[in-house]
Amino acid sequence: MKHAGEVALNQLEDVLIVLRQCIGLTEKKRGTFYRKSSAFLHFHEDENDLYADLKVKGEWQRFIVNTQDERSTFVAAVRQALQSKTASRE
Repeated sequence: MKHAGEVALNQLEDVLIVLRQCIGLTEKKRGTFYRKSSAFLHFHEDENDLYADLKVKGEWQRFIVNTQDERSTFVAAVRQALQSKTASRE
C-alpha cells in the first residue's frame, strides 16, 4: 500500500482542512502530520480505497476514510488521541 499521492490527497482536502486547525499538529508535508517531533498521522491509497494511519498510544491504527461517516470517525479519533495524556508523551 503506497502513501497517498496528490490526487488522493485532493479527495481528502476536507479532512486536511480540519486537521490543519487542530492545535498541536504540524503538517510537515501535505497529508503528513506530526505531533511535536513524532509522526502522528498520514494517509495511504490502495486501488480505490483511502486510508489514514493514526498513532494512538504509540501504535499505528489504520482507518478507512472513503465516506463522510468514516472521515468523521477518523477525525473524532484524532481529537481523542490529541487529548490523551499518553499522546502528549509521544
